[in-house]
Amino acid sequence: MVFRDRRHAGQELAQALMAFADRQDLLVLALPRGGVPVALEVARALHAPLDVIVARKLGVPGHAEYAMGALASGGIRVLNADLVRQLRIPDAAVEVVARAEQQELERRERLYRDRQPPLVVCGRTVIVVDDGLATGSTMLAAVKALRLKRAARIVVAVPVATRRACAALRADADTVICANTPEPFRAVGQWYGHFEQTTDDEVRQCLAEARSVLAGHVPGDFDDGQRQE
Repeated sequence: MVFRDRRHAGQELAQALMAFADRQDLLVLALPRGGVPVALEVARALHAPLDVIVARKLGVPGHAEYAMGALASGGIRVLNADLVRQLRIPDAAVEVVARAEQQELERRERLYRDRQPPLVVCGRTVIVVDDGLATGSTMLAAVKALRLKRAARIVVAVPVATRRACAALRADADTVICANTPEPFRAVGQWYGHFEQTTDDEVRQCLAEARSVLAGHVPGDFDDGQRQE
């Protein structure tokens, strides 16, 4: 299946998640940037609040498109030690990439949250959404961060992914829903008609839309008392 765009992918993905609709403990979290428009449609369909969990891929030096690991909010770092060893990447080179990505992670958190703290995760059922998974390393970092935040149940949900990434995530998430696992996979963008890069402004617009449209369905979840201290 080829999705028209990320919004269409979110609408299709939501159909596989309707069992979670209208739960009082439900929270939808998006991986920025591409996961946010997908997650907005999921949150709208399930009548759930939407927030972001920021994670960053650690690209192999000189080949940034290949992931050797990932970072997530809360100081989480996931590293593919076998790959690092196989490619003989020095520790110092890993640290250079990690520092740069940590700075970008912090910039995005400041920009997207606009001084608002994240929504409460502890004790809640959390659906984590991205626009697709190739290696799954960034999603894994997000899942580990949510474990530290004591989420009651973690559901990974994506419109398209490799079978290998979905299988690997099942060891850490409680539930993994991959709407499509085509073979051969090649790249996430192959399964979208329009796959332009999501901008920071679009992320902020989606979050604002979620707050204004969905707040009426889940009273109080957007109040300060429902956010992390």
